[in-house]
Order: sequence, then C-alpha cells, then structure tokens
Amino acid sequence: MNLLQDRLAVLSLEDVLNKIEAPGHAISREARPLLDAYLASMGATEEDLGQLAPLFLRWLDISGTMDPKPPRKAVVICCADHGVAAEGVSAYPQETTLEMVRNYTVRQGGAANAFAAYADAHLLIDDMGIAADTGDLPGLFLTRIASGTRNMAKGPAMTREQAADSIKVGLLTAKSLAEQGFDWFLPGEMGIANTTASAAIAAVCCQESPEDVTGRGTNISDARLQKKVEVVRRSLQVNRPDPDDAIDILAKVGGFEFGCMAGLILGAALHRKLVILDGANCGAAALLAQKLAPASIAYTMASHLGSEKSHRFMLESLGLQPILHLDLRLGEAIGSSIASNILEGMIASWQALRREEAGDESPAIDHCEMREEEVKLTDKTFDFYLNTMPTPDREAMDACKLRIDNLTKPVDSLGCLEQIAAELAGCSGNERPDIETSRMAMIYFTAQDSVPPAMEEAMAAQAGLTGARLAIAQLSPGKSAAAAFDFGREEGERYAVMNEVIALAAIDGEGEPCGAMNRALREALLTESGALRFKGDDFLGHVPPRYQGIVSSLLGAMIAAAHNGAMIVLDSEAVQIVARYAAKIAPELRSFLLPVEPPLTGIGAQLPGLTAACGLQIVKASLFMLNEMKTFDETNVSTASDGPGAKRQHR
Repeated sequence: MNLLQDRLAVLSLEDVLNKIEAPGHAISREARPLLDAYLASMGATEEDLGQLAPLFLRWLDISGTMDPKPPRKAVVICCADHGVAAEGVSAYPQETTLEMVRNYTVRQGGAANAFAAYADAHLLIDDMGIAADTGDLPGLFLTRIASGTRNMAKGPAMTREQAADSIKVGLLTAKSLAEQGFDWFLPGEMGIANTTASAAIAAVCCQESPEDVTGRGTNISDARLQKKVEVVRRSLQVNRPDPDDAIDILAKVGGFEFGCMAGLILGAALHRKLVILDGANCGAAALLAQKLAPASIAYTMASHLGSEKSHRFMLESLGLQPILHLDLRLGEAIGSSIASNILEGMIASWQALRREEAGDESPAIDHCEMREEEVKLTDKTFDFYLNTMPTPDREAMDACKLRIDNLTKPVDSLGCLEQIAAELAGCSGNERPDIETSRMAMIYFTAQDSVPPAMEEAMAAQAGLTGARLAIAQLSPGKSAAAAFDFGREEGERYAVMNEVIALAAIDGEGEPCGAMNRALREALLTESGALRFKGDDFLGHVPPRYQGIVSSLLGAMIAAAHNGAMIVLDSEAVQIVARYAAKIAPELRSFLLPVEPPLTGIGAQLPGLTAACGLQIVKASLFMLNEMKTFDETNVSTASDGPGAKRQHR
C-alpha cells in the first residue's frame, strides 16, 4: 500500500462531514455599520453594491476577521478520463486529456495556465485518473484512483470505495492548500466526456430529464448531441443511482475529478476557506458536496452562468447566483478566475477605506478641471469627428479571431472573451493586443463640487487592481453644454492617446443618491419598452437640465476616444443611454463600445465606476487568453473532429 492509500484508509469521511458547520455572522454584523457609514458618505447604500455586498460580507465571516489580507488563490485542475468516451459523445478523442495535461505542465499553454496567471493564482494540476502513463510529466500532482472510469452507459463508472476515495483526495488537497496559506480555491477539470457525466449527475440531483440537462460540451454537432442525450438516458436507466446518496450517484454516473472537487469543497468548509465555482462540472461536484454536507455550500460562490444546459438547474438547486454572463463552455477555472479578481476588488476598496480611516496616504488620482475660458464650438469641429470616425481594422480582427479559433480549447468555448479580444484588435489595429501595450484608464465625470473622498479611495483601489489610471474630470458650474462637450472631448482624446481601453463613468448630482441619474435619464430619454425616444441630433434638449453638462461631457469623451481607436467600457445605465444616442449620431462609434451590464455581468451595482471596474477585469482576462494560451500547432494537441471546430481548427 502506497502513502496515498495509507492516508485515504485512515481518513474518516463521516468524521469530516460531522464537523462542517456554516460560518457565523459575527464579523459581518461588526463590519456592516462601518460599510454603511462609508457608503453613506458617497450617497450610497449597501444595495448599491449589488451582489458584491453579500459576497464580500460572507468572505469576512468565513475569514473571521474585519481586515482580511489580499487572498492567496489556488487553481486546482482535476484531470481524469471517462469510459463513456467510448460512446463517441465528444468532438475530441480521449487522448486529448493526456495531451492537455502535457500542455498544462510542459508547454504551459492551456486556458488554466492563462487564467491562473491572470488571477495571480498558484496552479495545481492533479492526475485523478488519466487513462495513460503520466510519469514523465513534470510538476503533476499524482493522486490517481484508477486509469479512468468504466463506461457508465454499461454499468457503474466506479466502485463505491473508489468514489469515497476520490472525495477523500479532495479533502486532503484542501488540507494541504490551507496549510500552505491559500485562502480561495478555484477548482476546474479536464477529462474528455466529463460533461456527459455532469449531465447525468444534474439529471439525478435536480430531477430533470436528459434532454433538459445535456449540452454541447466541446461544441458538438446536432447529431452527436442527440447521441449524447441518449447515452445519458441509458446511463441512468442502467445504473439507477440513488438520488439521496451522493456517493452512489458519483459511483454510478460520475468521475474521479467530480469526487475530488466535491472533497475540495468539503475541505474548504472544514478549514474556513472560499471555493469559487466555475461551470457545470464544478456545479455537479457542488451538488454532491451539498448532499453530503449542506452547510458546505455556504463556503462557495458561483462565478458565472455557463452555456451548458445543466448549469442553470444546478445553480438553482445550490441556491447560488452567478455574477458573470460570458457564454463560457470550458471548465478550466476561467469564470472563477475573473470572479475572484472582481471580489478581490471589493476587498481592495475596503482595505483602502480602512487605511484612509487610519490616516494613510491616498492613491494617485488625476484631477482634471475645465478651462476658464468659454469654448466656441463650430460645425467644423463636429464634422471633423463625425466624418473621419474610423472603422475597426477588419484584417486585424480576422487575424485575431483565427488565432483564437486555434487556441487549445473547443472552438467558441470562451464566448464573450473571444469577441472582446477580436474587437479590441479591430479598435487598435493590432491583431494581438497584449497586456503591456493595452493600457487602461477610467474617467469619472462629475458636476459635484468635490467627489467624496471615500469614493475616490474605493474606486482608485478598484482601478489599481486592473492596472488602470483613474481620472476625476470636474465640470465647472454655469458652463454651457458646448463647453462640457469640449471638456469631455479633450479628456477622451488625452487618455485615448495613452491608453487602448477607456472606461467611462459618471457621478450623480450633488446630494443625490446613487442611481438617481440612471432613473432620470431612463424616464426622460427612453420609451417604456426601453427604446430611444428621440433622434440623435436633438436628444440633448430633452436631457434634464441638471444632467446636461455630464451627458455632454460623456458624449464628447466617447466620440474623441473612439476617434483615437480606444475601446470604450461603459459603466452605468446612464452612461449606456448616452452611448446609444452617440451611436445614433455616429454609427461607426458602435464598434468601439463595450456595455458591461447587461450583457456581461448581472451584479446590479449602482455605485459609480463599480460596473466599469468589472468590465476592465473582463477585458484584461481576454488579453491573458489571447497572449498566454498557445495554439494546437504550438502544443501538438488534437483538434476537433466534429461540430464547427472541425472546420476551423488546424494543427
């Protein structure tokens, strides 16, 4: 018996489950009055943080401290093969599992590598049961249960003992990570045919039909999808897993990586750590953990709603709300990495506010003010911008998309991230924009006499986490809309010359609560159905007078930033409304605009700049994808044999 088997033999799963309790609320009760005071000084409430407030407060309770340090993160990719791959349910051959593990460990060109680097996380690749010899792979964590599972369409995928052991491996992994000082665990997986297993787990745990929970996985064709549905149905009929027994479900229709991820969740709960869930396969593991220890789910958060059909049912059963909507269909801790950076931004803001309370120095912020002299704009100024507005560089976009299609992943599996990277290539004219050259800035426009210090502190911390420069653009009272437009134009141009990505935000009027401008512009400028109420060339006349300066400055900044080839990240609903009218005036502008909520997030934040900060994190993630991942040709990984990938991927 080897050392791992010795440790598994003496570990009592029952003893661990009996020790798992949900975190208390003592720390969040202590923190909430302080948080409310900070927010009140900004004209905001806890509700204006949207879903980020309860997630942040939950982390305080889990960590057990009012002053948590920046979290140390670990991405854990659990790898295993599935006997059900023999049924032909995937667009890729089974040997792709080994090829991708070699990609992670040797060539370091997988999505797991790229997004772990983006999140500044330690990356652990765990062989739970690859159907091949992995002894020559450096840095691979070996906890192999067996060389792949059996074909669940013909009988149980594994024995009950193997199922329990796979969960125990996750527990031991969590213990090791906790002892090394890691705070957040981001599980992911790699294993050809594993979405067939997760669909079967979802069907049992969520009581849904195979048709409703079986998705395209590696982006398979319609014909293969129908085969996959039938394989899931047959697996359930053959095995009849007990819906009240998580280990029976895992043994009958699961995989070793699902057991490991479930154990990781249970271990996180035991050691008071946070697990940020990724897609449907992580969701399946969480369903098993929930059945074993319901309190363990209090130590998890959902990152995104994936494109697998089962994922929605899983999150509903878990009682978790995703914060991202990126159309992802790859389970290498991608959505969880982005969500981790967004939540880390909340912690950075909290720390900045606490430091300011203690009298520490404020972060660097650009403060920009309008010129004293009144500006006289002429029709020639508008004609110059509107008649010389660039269009995206189609060749750069096509070249960027070709590279993305041939990165080591199923085609289109990174959804919105792929689209954003290609659009940024078109804006910049660079077919492969990178982290170093794609600088970012966030510009706040305000008509207030002074921005609340707490707001400056909080948003400077958010911007700093993305590497973006923060600018406060102060409008002068009594100036005309034309002067405000010119001020916005100047600031948009100044920052677009230095930065490829510009986030635009606007602060509500003096003494107004957060979201007042959103509501006012919605009522004034949109119909009940949400359509634009007016023509582009006269909408400014219908803007409430107190917002005309802000709206004009935003309009000028958008036109100038796009004219200089910058991608424009849009913050609040008010900013998005202005952008829609701007695109009506200059249709070419539309290609340079990136709305964040919707469609990319569902956080529901009203605090100025918070949505834009999330958008900058998403853009940054797309750049890591584009530059840190490697192609099939560079890594010798097999390409797709089915679905749209079969036509677009080459090696």
